[in-house]
Amino acid sequence: MKAWLHALPDLPDSLSTPSAVAAWELSCALPGTVVTLNTVPDMAESYRAERSADGSWNISGGKTGVLYGAYALILKSLSGESVPDVIESAPKYRLRMINCWDNADGSVERGYSGRSLFFEGGRLDYDPARMRELGRLLASVGLNVLCINNVNVHFPCQLLLEDYLEQAAQLADLFRPFGIRLMFSVDFSQPMRHGIPTADPLDESVRAWWKETADRVWQAIPDLAGFLVKADSEGRPGPFTYGRNHADGANMLAEAVRPHGGVIVWRCFVYNCRQDWRDLKTDRPKAAWEHYAFLDGAFAENVILQVKHGPFDFQVREPLSPLLLGMKHTNLAMELQLAQEYTGHQIDLYTMIPMWRELYEELPADNIMSIAAVSNLGRDENYTGHPLAAVNLYTYGRLAWDPDTKAEGAVTAWARLTYGFTPEDTEKLVTLLLSSRRIYEKYTAPLGIGWMITPHDHYGPNPSGYEYDLWGTYHKADRNAIGIDRTAGGTGYLDQYPPEIRRKYENPATCPDLLLLFYHRLPYSFRMKDGRTLVQRIYDDHFEGYEETERMAEMLKSLPFPSPDREIILQRIDMQLHNAREWRDIINTFFHRLSGAEDEKGRTIYL
Repeated sequence: MKAWLHALPDLPDSLSTPSAVAAWELSCALPGTVVTLNTVPDMAESYRAERSADGSWNISGGKTGVLYGAYALILKSLSGESVPDVIESAPKYRLRMINCWDNADGSVERGYSGRSLFFEGGRLDYDPARMRELGRLLASVGLNVLCINNVNVHFPCQLLLEDYLEQAAQLADLFRPFGIRLMFSVDFSQPMRHGIPTADPLDESVRAWWKETADRVWQAIPDLAGFLVKADSEGRPGPFTYGRNHADGANMLAEAVRPHGGVIVWRCFVYNCRQDWRDLKTDRPKAAWEHYAFLDGAFAENVILQVKHGPFDFQVREPLSPLLLGMKHTNLAMELQLAQEYTGHQIDLYTMIPMWRELYEELPADNIMSIAAVSNLGRDENYTGHPLAAVNLYTYGRLAWDPDTKAEGAVTAWARLTYGFTPEDTEKLVTLLLSSRRIYEKYTAPLGIGWMITPHDHYGPNPSGYEYDLWGTYHKADRNAIGIDRTAGGTGYLDQYPPEIRRKYENPATCPDLLLLFYHRLPYSFRMKDGRTLVQRIYDDHFEGYEETERMAEMLKSLPFPSPDREIILQRIDMQLHNAREWRDIINTFFHRLSGAEDEKGRTIYL
């Protein structure tokens, strides 16, 4: 399965540079067309492709820029788009990353596409041909960094040790012709596994160990992008153990990798994961700001803080994290999640780019320098489990290159490249994909409340599953009201935002409906902008969500998907219909039992 590049033949294993890959791909995709490649070092990753009067093309770009230019021309040509005489572009973000959560035993945390592409049995274990195929897929949409192991680093996956490094270097060789650099997740306490009694970032023996380790790692892989670190989060070790702050920890590692041009990507997913539900003062969405905002400007130049796009944890709808707006003197990366942990496990359809476009409406153009996404890749033949989940990988790459990418255009291009349907069927598929996020949202957690999902595996409804748990994910629904007041009169979360955003959300009368319960605690009788009561809106959304899933299933069945995609798609939409029905009935019954309010339309709610 070669996804949107299925029209091209398999790559030979002799291609060793980006320009060689570009030349070979162009010869296959555009036979008979003369294309000249001109490498201009100063252009780095940017490119300019220009058509001459005789129909030939000249592509100029940096070392990888010529490859990106070649793929831009190829994808436009194969998708049937009108190809202008000049195509030129440069990436917005320096690092365009995929974060894989793969473990050394071959399992994938929150993986819904089969086992790991990189590991098995405690060792690196991969198919070189698949690595080349994956490299071309990622390069074709402009992605340039692949972190191959889980941020929750599990031993014995010790990629920093010599026997692993030799294999990892061979893997890096496979990706290098596609302009893709590897990155490793590392454990902050790693020195303690090598005879050092502490991991204190200010201890000289710790600093020396990391420097020696970085020297050895970069000697094996000179173009390694850097290290990804999850520290002081959900039981992971970190600088808090030693009374240090996160700038102390990140800067110590940054010092070790700086001579090699490496970066430290430091995740800001830090919160109290042992919260007592009786605690009425702690509000989990405030945690990232409280841990990091005061350190703005304190991080080294080669540290990048990786901030989840929302303040919770990849819920079906969250506001933009205030940390992405407030740290003006720190390198930031926004973290998205391709893996559908809370959005349907790559069983239920959920096209993500409409959600991403909403985030960018409030994100200033110059606030972040890099972007990352938690991988939805696995060893399944189609890489993404659900064939239609590949649209998220493709559109993420497009958005990572150009954050002004429009949802409809990117999804349409993917559909044309992947299936080559008639214009009518392509339009049906695109409409279905673009509506899938809102449909999923309708039948799951209402109006921004989040966290009504089954604990631990995060698939299916359980409206109070997290309500008395340790994770700080409470909706506090009772017989009178639901939601958390996060205004200045409540937890004060809204105070973390600039004034223009506070004004948008602080009044229930003007707050957008779809985030209403994230910011406000409201009675079930609250009147929405269209005159419906809050509880009636909840009922209506859940009934509509199921009905729209039924219509989506009929449309999917009518489209001429090839095998084996058709069989997988139809199997999964049947599973989605079951899931949507469970969500509809359990959530509606939950709110009916609490509120006592009847459905005004007389539909069945189970008591």
